[in-house]
Amino acid sequence: MRLPQETIRRKRDGLGLDATEIADFVAGLTEGRVTEGQAAAFCMAVFFRGLTLPERVALTRAMTESGTVLAWDLPGPVLDKHSTGGIGDTVSLPLAAMVAACGGYVPMISGRGLGHTGGTLDKLASIPGYDAVPGLARFQAVVRAVGCAIIGQTAELAPADRRLYAIRDVTGTVESLDLITASILSKKLAAGLDGLVMDVKVGSGAFMAGMPEARALAESIVGVATGAGLRTVALVTDMDAPLASAAGNAVEVAYAIDYLAGRRREARFHAVTLALGAEMLVAGGLAAETSKASDRLEDALGSGRAAELFGRMVAALGGPADLLERPAKHLPAAPVVRAVRRDGPVSGIATREIGLAVIGLGGGRTRPEDGIDPRVGFTDLARPGEAGDLLGVVHAADADAADRAEAALRAAYRSGEAAPEGAAVLERIG
Repeated sequence: MRLPQETIRRKRDGLGLDATEIADFVAGLTEGRVTEGQAAAFCMAVFFRGLTLPERVALTRAMTESGTVLAWDLPGPVLDKHSTGGIGDTVSLPLAAMVAACGGYVPMISGRGLGHTGGTLDKLASIPGYDAVPGLARFQAVVRAVGCAIIGQTAELAPADRRLYAIRDVTGTVESLDLITASILSKKLAAGLDGLVMDVKVGSGAFMAGMPEARALAESIVGVATGAGLRTVALVTDMDAPLASAAGNAVEVAYAIDYLAGRRREARFHAVTLALGAEMLVAGGLAAETSKASDRLEDALGSGRAAELFGRMVAALGGPADLLERPAKHLPAAPVVRAVRRDGPVSGIATREIGLAVIGLGGGRTRPEDGIDPRVGFTDLARPGEAGDLLGVVHAADADAADRAEAALRAAYRSGEAAPEGAAVLERIG
């Protein structure tokens, strides 16, 4: 067994690592033999030196096998979707229920906020009573009974990734293509899926700012997953503006509920949700082509079946049974709510800065152990070219925090004439 510091040194110096070395290092992460400092140093060495495809596969496999790998016996396909992260990206909440309403089973294992992006797990934690980290038995029972369950990474599933994920968040190594690939796929392979659809974000609010990097990440994930026997497709989608008009935790849950209930269906959010869901249904053999799959998803929304299943999932995991009917009663609200007006049309958005402003409000972390304030964030965020005089609405814990958030929001927006936004879904890979 090679000492952790020797593995770090070899990668730091650009030397190759074999599968046994990588497996030993990952086992040390799980067993506590590798310190937090050593894990951070390994992440930084990988960030700068990169991994070969065999190293990437070995890291993914070792992280998958660091815990339990689920096996399912269900009357339909086991499917999932994963996003590389963005701002206002709360697609997972309605999408899991929509796919379940079409006959799929969705055991969705989500993560905390990472870097400037929000995390589905943090959003779910804003629902009173919701058990976001149940035991595996409860998780599997809810998936069987309801058709979907969205939870955080449990201690049993890919525990090595759970530790590395928190360290990447605070060491400037989030954007590593190699670490992103291994992190995502270790959890998905451990979940025992039949099909996976990746949403790879690109733009000013994504970890991948340009198409070459986004395409490389999509190809990496599809290649490693396919090699491991998991049918995977990736869509590259636009993140040059927040996907939803809400950014935060409780405010994004409220947005997702409004979407499911039909009270608000913004065009770009709807387009991305349908595109991802359609690929999931095709991957699971529930539709022959994406156009027919989209029709089925629209029916799941229009009939109220998707909303019903989301409500059942929330209740089955300990949340309020009437969350869909009375979200304002249950979701925590910020004491200071302030509208921010704009002087003219919006020509562009530094979307990453909005994510950082949410963290500044207390809605994200700067250290792994930090708590978050689920009440804070932004709603009614303006889009480029959109008519109106509202830039957004700040939800803050106090007036001083609202002042800082308002200044950050104004700094993130550029004024001027805007060209019409392009397509929300930019490319399909796989």
